Amino acid sequence: MESKAVLRYARIAPRKVRRVAKLIKGRRAGDAIISLGFLPHKGGRLLAKVLKSAMANAEQKKVADPESMKVAKVLIDQGPTMKRMMPRAMGRADMIRKRTSHITLVLEE
Repeated sequence: MESKAVLRYARIAPRKVRRVAKLIKGRRAGDAIISLGFLPHKGGRLLAKVLKSAMANAEQKKVADPESMKVAKVLIDQGPTMKRMMPRAMGRADMIRKRTSHITLVLEE
């Protein structure tokens, strides 16, 4: 069986989360939580939150021991981009893109 958790519209760019997601893919959930706790990245905190949610879902469904389950898939998709304008010299304006992410994490036995 598998357990899944989704975090949508996270206010972080997808490429920043993907570099952290590479570290936990294929690892046991208990080990992944510990390693994410020591990372100085915001993406690490968000992935830890999603991983804890997936573990809680597994416990709720009585699938298996959540600590021993493996991180099967981590999908980080791009969400909608908020566009903001920043004034520049001589009446011009630059576009600021505030990117969002959709994070999906799947645990397997």
